[in-house]
Parts: sequence; structure tokens; C-alpha cells
Amino acid sequence: MRATSSHLLLCLFLLLGLGLLPTARADVTVAAKQIDLPGLRLQDVNAQLGEDPAGGLHLQLQASQADVAAMGWRHVGLHLEGRLQRDAQLRWVFDGRVQLRGAPGGALADAQLTWVLDPDADTMQVEVQQDKALANAWLPLDQPSHAKISLHQLPAGWLQGVLGRLWPARLTSGHVDADLALDVEDASVQSSGQFTLDAVGFDTPSNAMAGQGVAGSGRFGFDNSADGRRVNVQCNLEGGELLLGPFYAKLPAHPVQLDVDVRTRQGTVELQKLYIDDMDALQLDGAMAFDARGKLQKLQLNRFQANFPLASQRYGQAWLATLGLRDARIAGRVAGSIDWRSDGLHAFAFDTDGLDLADGEGRFAVSGLHGGLDWSSQDDRPATTLAWQGLQLRRISVAAATSHWRDRGGSLILSQPLAMPMLKGEVRLTSLDWRPAPARGQRIIASLAVAGVDMADLSRMLDWPIIPGTLAGTFPSLRWANDRLELDGSLVAGVFGGTVEATHLSLQQPFGDAPVLAGDFKFDQLDLAAFTSVFDIGAITGRLHGAVDDLRLVDWHPVTFKASLLADGGGRISQRAVNNLAALSGGGVANGLQGAMLKLFRNFSYKRIGLACTLQSGVCLMGGLANEEDGYTIIDGSGLPHLQLLGRQTKVDWPTLQRRLHEAASSRAPTAH
Repeated sequence: MRATSSHLLLCLFLLLGLGLLPTARADVTVAAKQIDLPGLRLQDVNAQLGEDPAGGLHLQLQASQADVAAMGWRHVGLHLEGRLQRDAQLRWVFDGRVQLRGAPGGALADAQLTWVLDPDADTMQVEVQQDKALANAWLPLDQPSHAKISLHQLPAGWLQGVLGRLWPARLTSGHVDADLALDVEDASVQSSGQFTLDAVGFDTPSNAMAGQGVAGSGRFGFDNSADGRRVNVQCNLEGGELLLGPFYAKLPAHPVQLDVDVRTRQGTVELQKLYIDDMDALQLDGAMAFDARGKLQKLQLNRFQANFPLASQRYGQAWLATLGLRDARIAGRVAGSIDWRSDGLHAFAFDTDGLDLADGEGRFAVSGLHGGLDWSSQDDRPATTLAWQGLQLRRISVAAATSHWRDRGGSLILSQPLAMPMLKGEVRLTSLDWRPAPARGQRIIASLAVAGVDMADLSRMLDWPIIPGTLAGTFPSLRWANDRLELDGSLVAGVFGGTVEATHLSLQQPFGDAPVLAGDFKFDQLDLAAFTSVFDIGAITGRLHGAVDDLRLVDWHPVTFKASLLADGGGRISQRAVNNLAALSGGGVANGLQGAMLKLFRNFSYKRIGLACTLQSGVCLMGGLANEEDGYTIIDGSGLPHLQLLGRQTKVDWPTLQRRLHEAASSRAPTAH
């Protein structure tokens, strides 16, 4: 017998070497503090070897701690007991049970063990079975660091020790079948082979990668050499769920091809190759990387093609949610590429021959999108066109249009003005410069003109009372930076025989949950007869001017403004309008005689009407034409009967004022409380 074989027998069983001597006549007990052999370390070892009544030898071995390099097991308690004998081929055969304490996944808690050592063939075979799990290993005696292993219905958790040496993942469920080769040299482990997965689950400490119920089969290889740990897998997956950074996949029942090359080092994870082919939903080829905290550092898709809605249903839900597009409805095909790194976007391109996209919250929708865009932060790219059949922003519809683009110096530039028919008028982008990767946050610089937009149609789309007139204006400078849109210029609406001019407009988070609109509005020569006929607060004639400055709407609800309205050219006002103005301000006519006169006349002459409100912290600070001892003047009458209306409340909470306005416009008598 070779010296190597004898040494292995002696170290492995402690007393197996006795089996090569004349048959023992008495039990032998051996204790050792530590025993080392390639790939195995035992500590605090106690062993007993004696005659077995059925023939052969009875072996019992215990170790308080066992380290098995090939399995990645450390400090595992070991109990081994069974019968050792030689068979007809003069092989040493051990039949017994092995019990481990503290092995990952409860591995070999109580398993049947068969160990066959063939000195002539210089091989050793180990078979372990627990419940339905079966593992076989073949090792050459002159190279015990090398093994061929076959696994059947092995609980995935049993491989946690092996996987933990190669990849910071935790196996949580499922079973594995595999045929593999394994080489263990000191701290290095190499393996390759083929596998089948059944409902396997895993996760990582950073939660950047995870899986549940994953099934499939394929080939693998791994190596944890000094420069890091590498895993490559080529497989077909059928069913289950996968999380790879921002991508969550709900895999279909049919095969999905997945090829990955993963490198891990000091907690970082780099998918140097990521290839997915789901024939009817998604194909992509690229790479990804995460830092030690699980934060995405690189996303490079050299090519992708997505067919919706299957692509979003199976792979896009989590990613779309991060973009604020939860429950988006998408149909059509998109192909392209993307290069994103930790310092921002470096390039992207896409094209489509027909795509429909609708935000689930009704903020925007596009139908019949076709064409594409091509942009790089460093290289000039070919000119492109992007067109649509229909576009909707909130409730505002935009007709079909075609845009023309060119990439130059890191900017996507509109190469010719874009006219967008809208509400019987037109919105015209005369220029646009878009920087997808801005140096200082400024993404869009543009100029815009609006002409002939029908206010009545706009009112219907916004659920306003129908306001006749047209909307027009120019914005020589439009800037988008840090999710904020700012417009220099003015927008003028010709309504009620006068004008309303909007200036200093800005819109923050336009597609967010709570967009913020700010601006100043000036009213000039509005015909009060036309105005009050639309808003139905009671008849008033004359001309109105004034302003609403520092207006701020959050989710389209006012939170601050400073309003001042004045009709100083005289006119007539109805009894109902007087009552409504009085209720708004908590006021009344100046004396009892006027109250009696108010009941006798249906309308009155006035010289001036003035009302002011400054909204701050949910309270409106009220004012009028002039301050009096017991209030402020709202109506300064003219002629007989002479009318003077005083406002009594200088502070009115905004919800109360809104209710009073609503009651006035709905022909109900406003309540003062």
C-alpha cells in the first residue's frame, strides 16, 4: 500500500490504520487535541475502535469542532458511528450514521453514511443520504483536494458554506441537483459543473440581489482566487422571482436564458456580463455593479429590446416605481442602449415603431410614439426624429406632431421649431437644448410661444366654469433645473373683454405627487357683467382690475397669495351680489336704514368696489377700500339709495372662505360662520 494511502487512513479515521494490522482483540480508545489533513481539521477528538458482533470493527468518533474546507463549514460538531469491514474486493467499507451540529441549513443532522476506500484503485467514495437528499463524492487518495460530487435533492441551505466563500448571499429555500468537480487548495476553491434548481430562494446582506422560487438548469463555474471571487452561470430559468438592483423579474413558466459572470471583492458585486433572453418579452446584454452597501454603481446595457406589456409585467415593476411610474400602462416595442455610472448618465439611445404609454395616476399619456433619440455625453450622434399620434398632459390634449433632434457637445438640440396643435391654437417650441447629464443641474433651456388657445376648451378640460376667450404669450427663456421649470416672459389670456397676464411662472415637480406652481397674475379691464354671469355670484357691471401676487399652489391648491381686486369706474350691483360680498367678509351694510333699503331695491349704483386677501398659514387677512373703526369698506355706493358695505372680519381661515365662495357661486346663501 502507498504511504499516502496509509497516512490518509490513519488521519481520517484515527484508527483505521489498525485495520491493516491483525484483528484487534480489545477496544481501543484514542483522544487528540487536533488532527489536520488536506481540507479537514478536527479538534477535541475522541474515538473508539472495537470488535463488532457481526464481524468487522465498530467505530465511534466525536469531534467538538470540525472544519471542512470544501463545504465552507467551520466549528461544526461531529458524531460518527458505524461498522468498518473489508469486502470481497478487499476494499474498506464503513456503514453508519453521521450527525453534525451547527452545519448550514441543518446539513447532515442525522444522515446515513457509506464510506468506501479502495487502496488498489487509489480512490475513496463517500455516499451520504438524509431523507430525500443524496450526495456522492469520489476522491483520488493521492490528491484528496480534488473531488467529483453528485448531488440529488440536496436542500439549498446545505450549500451555504460553499456559496458564502464565493458570494455574499444567503440561501433560504429550495433544492439542488448537481454534478460537479471541486478543487480545494488552502484558501482557494474552484469548481465547475451542471445543476438543476427547484424553488430556490436567496438574498444578500445589501438586499441588492435576491431570488425566490427560482427553478431551472444550466452550467456554472466559480473560483475564489486571491484577486477576488468569480462566479459564471449559463442557465435556463423557468419560474420564480429575481431581484438584480433596480430590476425585479417575475419569471415566466417557459425557459428564460440567463448568462452572468459575477465578481465579488471586499463586499462589492460586479456583474461583468449580464445576458437575458426571454423570447416574447425582453432581451438584454450588458453589465452592472454594486458597492458594498448595495448601491448601484454601474448600469451598462449595450443592447436591449423590450416588448410591452409583457416586459413591464415581468421585469419592469420595481424600476418603473423608482421613476414614479407605478401602475403605468405600456404597450409596444422599444429597443436601445444605456450607459449609466455613479457620476451620472453617459449615453442612451432608443427607437420604437409604435409605443403607447400612460401614467397610472393620469399625469401624462402618449400614444403612437415612433422614432427615437440618440445621445452621448462625449460623441456627436446621428440626427433622429421622434413623433407621436397623441399626447396628453394632465387633461390637456396635444395633437400629432413630429420633432427633429441632433446630438452635439453633450446636448440634444431641437433642430427645427416644433409646432404642437392644441385646443384650436398652437404651442410652438422655437428652440430647445436638453442636457441629460448637466454639469450644474440645469437640464433644459428653451423658448416657447403660445397662440390662439381656446379658453373655453381649456376650461372644460380643467373642470373650470366655461371661460370664453383665447390664450397667447411668449417665453423667450424656459429653464429646467433640479426638477423645477422656470419661465421668463408672460402668458396673456384675453377673457371677459379684458386681459389676465401671468408672469414669473415656475413649476416644481410637474410629474410628482404634489406639483408646485408659482407666479404673479395681473387683471386689467375685465367686464364684470361677463365675469359674474360665468361665476354666478350675483350681477355686477363695470370694469375690474387688480393682481394676485406671490401665488403658490401645491398640488393645485392655494397655500399663499396676495390678492387685491378693484372696480373703481362705477357701475351697478345686485342685491344678491351685495349679500354674497357681505357673507364673504362677515360684514353688513353700514346702518339699519340701509338694511331696510336693501330689501326694497334689487340693484344699486356704486362708485367703487374693493376687496383684498393675503393668504398665509391657512388664514386670509382681509381688507378693502379703506379702514373704518369697525371694519373696512368693500362697497362705496353712489346716488340714491346710497350703499356702503363694511367687512367685519379681518381674519378668515381659508377653508371657511372657500366654502363661502362655493356657496355664493352655487346660488346658495353663504353662511357667515
